[in-house]
Amino acid sequence: MPPHKNSDMAEPRTEPTPSSDEATPKVTGVGGIFFFADNPLELTTWYAQNLGFATTEWGASFESSNASRPEERTHLQWSPFKTGDDYFAPSTKGFMLNYRVRNLEGLIQQLRENGVTILDDLVRYDYGSFVHILDPEGNKIELWEPN
Repeated sequence: MPPHKNSDMAEPRTEPTPSSDEATPKVTGVGGIFFFADNPLELTTWYAQNLGFATTEWGASFESSNASRPEERTHLQWSPFKTGDDYFAPSTKGFMLNYRVRNLEGLIQQLRENGVTILDDLVRYDYGSFVHILDPEGNKIELWEPN
């Protein structure tokens, strides 16, 4: 069955420029799906019992390999947050996406030049670097560059 096409979606205005330059700042995949739940623990337990999610206190992590470089492992984090959690602020949406990126510092520079709202400073942890932005519709987006 072909993917569902949303008839309200406009066709992209520009085509991305393919780049073989590994330093080019860009999104390389989805790193996480975060959403509100009235009872995150109960919901996480339901997903574990009924859909086989291997869960932790942070939700579930799905590992896969890069089709172009099978030796490269990637992860997607699935996490329910308590409805109203301020981690999604200032967005009022019930979800937040995390995108895996390369060259986060370069991407932040590009975003600033393009007038994108950057919500915080780059922070570094032992598992990667993060910054948060808003898209034009007020969706908070988490950008993550794994170490």
